[in-house]
Amino acid sequence: MADVNRGERPLSPHISIYRPQMTSISSILTRITGNALIVAVLPMVWWLLAAAAGPEYFDTANAVITSWFGILVMTLSLWAIWYHYLAGLRHLIWDTGKALDIKSAETLGWVCVIGSVVLTVLTLIII
Repeated sequence: MADVNRGERPLSPHISIYRPQMTSISSILTRITGNALIVAVLPMVWWLLAAAAGPEYFDTANAVITSWFGILVMTLSLWAIWYHYLAGLRHLIWDTGKALDIKSAETLGWVCVIGSVVLTVLTLIII
């Protein structure tokens, strides 16, 4: 029979002893931004449907979208779009068999994070 008393050690790497790496963080961020964009599309669709439905519906939807909370959601959605786009380009680079070493993968992760912030700020300035 197996030894039931295994001591105090964890069975697998635990968050208290595992140092997050840029590659894992960027992978998690890609998944989060992809799912967040699915949810963020709902108010945009509501706004477009309200515009087609009539002025009274549009006024309500527009008030929500242009409120401080709506602007925050749209700004974060803009960042998520840029991050998800750059992460997709990173994966296309990896699909060619390039930049698969750890240093290059971490550099591309930072490029995605910093690049998405810069592109979000530039987009907000242009708009």
